[in-house]
Amino acid sequence: MTRRTVRIAMNGVTGRMGYRQHLVRSILSLREQGGLDLGDGTTLWPEPILLGRREHALRAMAERHGIEHWSTDLDAVLADPSVDIYFDSQVTAARETALKAAIAAGKHIYCEKPTATSLDGALELARLATSAGVKHGVVQDKLFLPGLLKLKRLIDGGFFGRILSIRGEFGYWVFEGDWQSAQRPSWNYRSEDGGGIVADMFPHWEYLLHELFGRVRTVQALATTHIPQRWDEKDKPYDATADDAAYGVFELEGGAVAQINSSWAVRVNRDELVEFQVDGTLGSAVAGLRNCRVQHRSATPKPVWNPDLPATESFRDQWQEVPDNGDFDNGFKVQWELFLRHVALDEPWQWDLLAGARGVQLAELGLASSTQGRRFEVPELAL
Repeated sequence: MTRRTVRIAMNGVTGRMGYRQHLVRSILSLREQGGLDLGDGTTLWPEPILLGRREHALRAMAERHGIEHWSTDLDAVLADPSVDIYFDSQVTAARETALKAAIAAGKHIYCEKPTATSLDGALELARLATSAGVKHGVVQDKLFLPGLLKLKRLIDGGFFGRILSIRGEFGYWVFEGDWQSAQRPSWNYRSEDGGGIVADMFPHWEYLLHELFGRVRTVQALATTHIPQRWDEKDKPYDATADDAAYGVFELEGGAVAQINSSWAVRVNRDELVEFQVDGTLGSAVAGLRNCRVQHRSATPKPVWNPDLPATESFRDQWQEVPDNGDFDNGFKVQWELFLRHVALDEPWQWDLLAGARGVQLAELGLASSTQGRRFEVPELAL
């Protein structure tokens, strides 16, 4: 077996998502399993270079995990011809400039979403990368969650018949930071720093709806800031200028309608932090992060509305669990493997910067819809 090294500059790994999901559970996990078997007698060995602004945090992380290379100098790392891939999981406001520099340096691009703070910026990145001839990809991790993979299996198998509607509930209570520390960084709640739940979550909803059910044709949304004051990492109060909840209605190609609530100011009364109910003419399903339950037309009960009597049946017990029928790896790691194979073997890849731009577009139109109180058509994008 021949070992081939691929050097990956990883910017933003001192953040929660960049560290846990991309570095530890993806790249370091691949190294722990001996690299990525390409199936042609070659093992691809990922060699991370940690990038960031905090020297002490990078040094400590490198020592903790036995990583040889780290740097606070982005330009120097991009100038190194041995670096193959640039990965970005920084705060959104810093991403566009760094990606442009990496594209100009001829590096393959893999990044978190949103790819930019505006649709124009996101499309420019896609055009620059395509023109430069570098491979480019955007993280679309929720497509690889076990619950949604089971849901896709049902869709592909024709379980639903004609799909009528999708109802999504996402969110949890993010503490304000005064008497319990917040679970999310404070920049998420400042619009001037690229924060807001629409900018964060509508790109997710775009690729999920697009890939599973059909292209989003129209969007109507209401975004709001339920919690106007929060406390930052230094325990100082600040004004929350970004939206922390959004309520969206999306009309899909083919006629199905999706309604998705997103909130960081909701207490969870569901089985998982995100759930989607899909209703079709032949059956329904409820899918979360890991689980998926179904109710077929032939097994659908006949409830009768009678507010004068207590419910005598458990509606949840009338659904059937969809079996795993296989092992599910971490979704971030699975997509990393696919991107690395795309880089190494030129295997097919569809989650590129243009796909990332569609997510930015939906967020931009969602915010415009909320501001103007109207429904917007979502034009198809092209380079």
